[in-house]
Amino acid sequence: MARRILIVDDEAAIRTVLAAYLEADGFEVVQAATGAEALRRVLDAAEPVELVLLDVGLPDLNGLEVLTTIGAKSNVYVILVTAHAEEVDKLVGLSVGADDYITKPFSPREVVARVNTVLRRARTEPSATQPVDSVLRFAELSIDSDRHEVIVAGAPVELSALDFSLLWALANSPGRVFSRAQLLEKVWGYDFYGDDRVVDVHIRSLRAGLGDDATSPKIVATVRGVGYKFLPRSREA
Repeated sequence: MARRILIVDDEAAIRTVLAAYLEADGFEVVQAATGAEALRRVLDAAEPVELVLLDVGLPDLNGLEVLTTIGAKSNVYVILVTAHAEEVDKLVGLSVGADDYITKPFSPREVVARVNTVLRRARTEPSATQPVDSVLRFAELSIDSDRHEVIVAGAPVELSALDFSLLWALANSPGRVFSRAQLLEKVWGYDFYGDDRVVDVHIRSLRAGLGDDATSPKIVATVRGVGYKFLPRSREA
């Protein structure tokens, strides 16, 4: 059975091009030009969708309102599409719950890659059958991939799926410096196509969730001109 993708954009030309590329990759595609129509599609149990490509600038409802309603009423994955690169900072800062972000103009091939990455990441999320070593413990930090839980100084921390995956990738190699391109491939799971600022945005989001100060970091440090590294080196049994 083909996986069904919903494209939400008020520009018919964009919907048509994206639909052609996604269908060529084996997806079934449905379309919506407004937020109201998108919500009807998402909540239609007869034709469930697996992922929504949601434009932020819709003519009737704000894209973030649509995203909030989707998150409250379904478990569908959402990739937000925005016309302004600087909006990505704002969107992630709001912790709006999207699974990824794409800025216009974009390559249709990049969009297909992002869709496949989100769905692949969803299918390979750690399960309860994984071994005990799926828990990483440091002095004041515990990361449990089975339960998708992070504990900092005894207190639970809520992280988005992407931010958790980013932390897990860094924490598995303490002290190693990862470039943005390496993190894109390791966490997002695709070869680098466009603006690697999305890594910087999620690093800021991750630090905010962990309560880590970028000017004096204790967990994730910036290596100027190179990338990022996980600081705690001592592991607890």
